[in-house]
Amino acid sequence: MQIILRSDVESLGKVGDLVTVKPGYARNFLIPRGIAFAANKSNLARLDQERKTLQMRDLKERRRAGDVYSQINGLKLLKAVQVGEEDRMFGAVTSSDIAELIKERGYEIDRRKIQLDEPIKHLGEYNIGVKLHRDITAIVTIDVVPNV
Repeated sequence: MQIILRSDVESLGKVGDLVTVKPGYARNFLIPRGIAFAANKSNLARLDQERKTLQMRDLKERRRAGDVYSQINGLKLLKAVQVGEEDRMFGAVTSSDIAELIKERGYEIDRRKIQLDEPIKHLGEYNIGVKLHRDITAIVTIDVVPNV
């Protein structure tokens, strides 16, 4: 079944792409959630009209992401955590914690944009990606140290 994407889907494509997926995936997941719509004659005509609007929106988002990138790329963050014997951490540092550290510096970042495969459970310095746009990823450094 052919569909037109209304939002970016990492495994399928970006906004406005015409892609082929299994009918069940389209009917039961993509279309009801508003992620895509069926690729029929009227929707294809509507897509042609909306393409310029989509391009302008994407350009604005890219510019905004570029501004944020220039401000937070290379940002060094410090997270003090409680440790026990042999410097073992109590708990972990999650993407929410990193988002809060960035917010303390004055930049509002959604925690879902922080590319952290699994929570940080050891002391040390980590480079973490922050996906600001599909083409723009900033790198922030977080230093996890024991709380004194």
